[in-house]
Amino acid sequence: MSQHTRPLNRQDYKTLTLAALGGALEFYDFIIFVFFAAVVGELFFPADIPEWLRQVQTFGIFAAGYLARPLGGIIMAHFGDLVGRKKMFTLSILLMAIPTLAIGLLPTYASMGILAPLLLLLMRILQGAAIGGEVPGAWVFVAEHVPERRIGIACGTLTAGLTVGILLGSVVATLVNTSLTQQAVHDYGWRIPFLLGGVFGLVAMYLRRWLQETPIFLEMQQRKALAQELPVKSVVSKHKKAVVISMLLTWLLSAGIVVVILMSPVWLQKQYGFAPALTLQANSVATIMLCVGCLLAGFIVDRVGASKTFIVGSLLLACSSWFFYHLTGSHPQHLFLLYGLVGLCVGVVGAVPYVMVRAFPAEVRFTGISFSYNVSYAIFGGLTPIAVTMLMSVSPMAPAWYVLALSLVGLGLGIWLRQDIYHRDSNVQAELQRL
Repeated sequence: MSQHTRPLNRQDYKTLTLAALGGALEFYDFIIFVFFAAVVGELFFPADIPEWLRQVQTFGIFAAGYLARPLGGIIMAHFGDLVGRKKMFTLSILLMAIPTLAIGLLPTYASMGILAPLLLLLMRILQGAAIGGEVPGAWVFVAEHVPERRIGIACGTLTAGLTVGILLGSVVATLVNTSLTQQAVHDYGWRIPFLLGGVFGLVAMYLRRWLQETPIFLEMQQRKALAQELPVKSVVSKHKKAVVISMLLTWLLSAGIVVVILMSPVWLQKQYGFAPALTLQANSVATIMLCVGCLLAGFIVDRVGASKTFIVGSLLLACSSWFFYHLTGSHPQHLFLLYGLVGLCVGVVGAVPYVMVRAFPAEVRFTGISFSYNVSYAIFGGLTPIAVTMLMSVSPMAPAWYVLALSLVGLGLGIWLRQDIYHRDSNVQAELQRL
């Protein structure tokens, strides 16, 4: 049996498990801030400022993490292409674990004054830099370890793992808020999720010590075939087509999850009057189905290719989202079914990294994915909530129209992929034969 078509072996599963575990914990560490933003705002800013200003400052600190992603990701990817995938893969989780642990230990404004929010801002910037390197690094790491015909399921598993991190953050936040009084949460309870995330992150970093460097990087290193110029310069000047399609795919990935998973519970409450507890339960179902969808997309893309996967997947996303946004109000008894179905179809984004790791040659793969992913995520991840909110002043069905537009983008990309836009060295594992 060919090395490129063999089933996943024990080492592959070990690599996948440790990578997915680390990714889930990193996303948990990054997202947990959202669930305790109100408490953090009260504790880290003066008590006498207006509430609106407190919220702006708190979410400004949260946004700083997103703004730090491109720079942190590009710097880490630069060294990942020059000194090794494994070193940067381990560094990214350390850079996430230490700031998360530090946030859980930070003195508040009452103790340190203006220094408290400044330290909080610094910790969020470090977290943003770490998450910017983690996701592209994880995709590259596993894609260069597993057989070529298993790249899709490997990357889909990782993307599902990131989604599990979001779900884990929601579960921990719910447990803290339901098991402690509001005063206890205010006094010390808010620190617990950050301390847990920091400790778990350090454990995951320790476990990653047992991972091996990717065979492709070792071969390039032996042949002195690493990038001869600044990797990001090579990416921007020689791989524009790969950058464009990777940025569009990242828009599909980020905006699909932001609108369907993160924004829809509040929309359901305002538009159809659903109780918050009910929408959060339905959201958990949708998030679990998103994980399943990512795994399915990865499994399917290995067998039928990216073009068919995105064409069919985008059409299913268009139909399921339209039904969800338009029928949930008149058929509230089907909320869980409709939300779960659209969550499953958003899972087409699980095939996104399959295309991205095949779009760049190994010499600049880490930098190419990191540049495209983080710049696009900073733009569309930040602008999507604003755009959808503004469109809702025109039509309350703005989320449905936005997801429909995303589906058309996915459909267009699927058709474009039929034109062989991959880099001519697209077969990741086949590069071992070439080197």
